[in-house]
Amino acid sequence: MEKGCPRAALFHTAPFIPPGKPLVIKYYLVLHSTIQGTYICTVSYRAVPGGRQEPTAMKVENTKAQMRKGVLEYCILSLLSAEEMYPSDVIAKLKEAKLIVVEGTLYPLLTRLKDAGYLAYRWEESRSGPPRKYYKLTPVGLKFLKELDDTWDELAQAVKKATRNNPSK
Repeated sequence: MEKGCPRAALFHTAPFIPPGKPLVIKYYLVLHSTIQGTYICTVSYRAVPGGRQEPTAMKVENTKAQMRKGVLEYCILSLLSAEEMYPSDVIAKLKEAKLIVVEGTLYPLLTRLKDAGYLAYRWEESRSGPPRKYYKLTPVGLKFLKELDDTWDELAQAVKKATRNNPSK
């Protein structure tokens, strides 16, 4: 766990695990911004009998997947700021950008963004099949996207600065 991460305490507790029943808890990538700066924390724990936790070895594919999930909401809002779109068009654009997404991931996210007031939708009759739901950004969503743009810029600069001397590059 990264030192100084203000939300690191979120990951200190695990459910009680009966003896002989180890449970692997998912990898977490937490991105949040505070007055002090933007933080990114990668945490992975395995709960073991008795409820205590041990750090687990992180696999690069899991971390990459979590990083993609972390920016998915931002990318969807950004795509919908340019034009209203049908969900399958959103998926196609994300796949084009190598952010692999399936409908089972996208639809709950669109619903959550709509419920938060960031998206609106309209129905349009389809020539082949049922009516289609087209999503667009609301004024509140546009303001939220602006905040995410600023946060992304800060984060990208911080990551670039932190990884500039990375010997693996």
